[in-house]
Amino acid sequence: MGIKDRIFKKESLSRYIDSDQNLERVIGFKDLIAMGIGVVIGTGIFILPGTVAATHSGPAITLSFVLAAIVCSLSALCYAEFASAMPVAGSAYSFGNVIFGELIGWILGWALVLEYMLAVAAVATGWSAYFNSFISGFGLHIPKVISGPFDPAHGTYFNLVAILIVLFIAFLLSRGVKDSVKLNNIMVYVKIAIIITFIVVGAFFVKPANWNPYLPFGWTGVYTGAATVFFAYLGFDVIASSAAEVKNPKRTMPAGILGTLLITTVLYTGVSAVLTGMVKYTKLDVANPVSYAMQVANQNWFAGLIAVGALVGMFTMILSTTFSSSRLIYSIGRDGLLPSALGKLDEKTHTPLNALYVVTFVIVLASGFLSLDQLANLVNIGTLIAFFFVSLGVIPLRKRQDIKNEGGFKVPFYPVLPIISAALCFFMLTQLSIETWEASAVWFIVGLVIYFSYGMKHSKLAEKND
Repeated sequence: MGIKDRIFKKESLSRYIDSDQNLERVIGFKDLIAMGIGVVIGTGIFILPGTVAATHSGPAITLSFVLAAIVCSLSALCYAEFASAMPVAGSAYSFGNVIFGELIGWILGWALVLEYMLAVAAVATGWSAYFNSFISGFGLHIPKVISGPFDPAHGTYFNLVAILIVLFIAFLLSRGVKDSVKLNNIMVYVKIAIIITFIVVGAFFVKPANWNPYLPFGWTGVYTGAATVFFAYLGFDVIASSAAEVKNPKRTMPAGILGTLLITTVLYTGVSAVLTGMVKYTKLDVANPVSYAMQVANQNWFAGLIAVGALVGMFTMILSTTFSSSRLIYSIGRDGLLPSALGKLDEKTHTPLNALYVVTFVIVLASGFLSLDQLANLVNIGTLIAFFFVSLGVIPLRKRQDIKNEGGFKVPFYPVLPIISAALCFFMLTQLSIETWEASAVWFIVGLVIYFSYGMKHSKLAEKND
């Protein structure tokens, strides 16, 4: 077999299902929705509606969120069909291996490693900053030397709080899926309660005159705003990583993915409508627009509630994404493209503890010692690459006679919607900066070196060929 045939050889779905059968199916529909909301709704809901309204959309920021959700829903539909037809761990990585072949699967997996781990590290750093700000209100302070990334010139050596929150979440996940899912559900309910409290209380201070003019920047502003807030929805794809641990995945996975998108859209638009009704949009270009609006309404008590909401929001994102990261690394180890020990399950908890430990180690290093401000866009590029291939992949998926999806979810208006989804993802990729593409090129070159020097030789597909 030539190298071209070798690297594009497709994995067997049946082998994946057999390999994942020891993972416990304990995640229900409500758990999946909570996981999705935990990732998608973060601190951005307290910031984005105000800043984007002030600079791009005006009160029509509500339309921007709806438009962004429509664009994102096209990718969500494609993910839903894949998750229904292929309920295995690994999300786009596993999908790519079966549909496009091992090399494309590896590239998608490597892109998701970038997305998941970097996102968790960045949010852990943000959680640390919010926590330090929160305790300062009680007169408490973290010593400067352990409050930031390794930067001796400015007196910081590591971020202790970021490291501790990552280690705590890893401890929860190591105890098994049930305990971590229960805690995540509680935290998500708290977060939603805080958001709904703002919408209900803020509605009493809405002045309809603040919504006039509704389109101060015209429809161009709405489109620009949609492109800006599009990334607020990214994260629902992590749900697909849990497919092998979900009850009745053919129905639960599509409902969880699409339900997450619907609920988060309602919350985003609700906050946006109330916020721009409380305060004129021109005054919302501040770091804390929701807290500012409540201060204008003389409801200063809400500032502390916002801080709690932000901490809870980031906590659930770290928890859900660390869970998905460990399942992704487990899937790659399961295939032999990374050391096979990463694809082993713990006999007691039925979870991939080795993969979890590696993920935790990497995130601890990144969040505790690195400054991640300039790397945030790398999260976006990893996500969009996965979205692009999953959207296109629906077309060959439908043609596979060996993959049955009877009674499962299917993308409507096939093949038009998958093609439109892929085109929109490609367009979004072209909007990323040259610096982002250069940094990601280095990442993918490293990934290709690992694949050709180690993965291709040790993969399960290579053993079959032998």
